[in-house]
Amino acid sequence: MPSLIRLLAAIAVLVALVYGGAYWLATKVEPVTRDVTITVPNDRFQK
Repeated sequence: MPSLIRLLAAIAVLVALVYGGAYWLATKVEPVTRDVTITVPNDRFQK
């Protein structure tokens, strides 16, 4: 039983690290915005 608790604690720590990393990325890192222009060929509209 102690090995099960140790395993669950290790998994909980890993989940907390992943969740904390995702939260940090969402709050601290700003995305770079840029304009995108895509040319669509005319044959795509003629269906």
